[in-house]
Amino acid sequence: MDESDLQTVPVDNTYREVITLNGRDFQRYAVENSIYFAPVDDDEIDRLHYQHELFNLVFENRLIFPPVPRPQRILDCGSGSGAWAIEVAEQYPECEVIGLDIYPYPVPEDIPENVVFQVDDLNSPSTFPSNYFDLVNSRLMSGGIHVNRWTNYLSDIFRVLRPGGWCQMVEIYYNAQSDNGTLTANHALQVWSQSYLQSIQHYKDPRVALRLQALMTQAGFVEVESRLLTLPLSGWSNDPRDREVGAANRANVHRLLSSLAMYPFSQGLGMSNTDIQLLVAQARNEADNPAYVCIGRKPGSSRSHRHSEIPRSHTPSSSKGGRQSDSRKRARH
Repeated sequence: MDESDLQTVPVDNTYREVITLNGRDFQRYAVENSIYFAPVDDDEIDRLHYQHELFNLVFENRLIFPPVPRPQRILDCGSGSGAWAIEVAEQYPECEVIGLDIYPYPVPEDIPENVVFQVDDLNSPSTFPSNYFDLVNSRLMSGGIHVNRWTNYLSDIFRVLRPGGWCQMVEIYYNAQSDNGTLTANHALQVWSQSYLQSIQHYKDPRVALRLQALMTQAGFVEVESRLLTLPLSGWSNDPRDREVGAANRANVHRLLSSLAMYPFSQGLGMSNTDIQLLVAQARNEADNPAYVCIGRKPGSSRSHRHSEIPRSHTPSSSKGGRQSDSRKRARH
């Protein structure tokens, strides 16, 4: 396959159809095919923008973690509102940026000319040419990739990367915990977490964040590096950095607890809208969301001697990861 095989067609109206549940709009195609259970309405788009700004704060405005100084082509898997792809396109005007998502989210009219958005189901085999992209970004795909698809998903990413190209992944493990052990099974946030895991585990792998490093290594990536970052819920901490991140995360979490729960709790667990909203209201004040970041390079040419720049946890006490592998001990592709 070469560049001449890259073809796009107008978006089928099937992907634009929505259904309304408890006042929220969901993509009909996604929920009927068990692809994605979060809303696609204006409230969710606003939340995605909050979330993007939060990640910018946590990652200190680094959009790309591995050393990719002059990328020519970048693929953004699960582009959502398009915020990450648009900012990358602005930062690298000579680079072609392609954003993929199952839903045709509206994007601003004045986006850079070097970014395009396409509708595709990432649960299907990739149709991009082999050795095509310098970087593949995959962010928060645990709610979209089928439970038995992850191995092939990483294999697809590996195939479409050029030799020496990089993959970076960010995932959240929605299992509420507290460092001091005060969060028990009876707390609302723990009930929300376990309900969420139960409601989607037959379709998705909500624990995939814990397996990113193993999946990337299994796919053939080298120099795999994984870190755990904690995201405070609110700005109550004595640490200035935690207060800043927590204050930024509060609006995101308040909306996330409702948007992620609405469809699976209602349709999967049979909960009423009243019960869902009560649980969400109780859960909004109780915990942190751990986020995992993982990068890996496809073996080949253009080996960089510059270290990657995954941001470390913002406080020493919350650093629960570190460099997990040495490329010299990895088998080459």
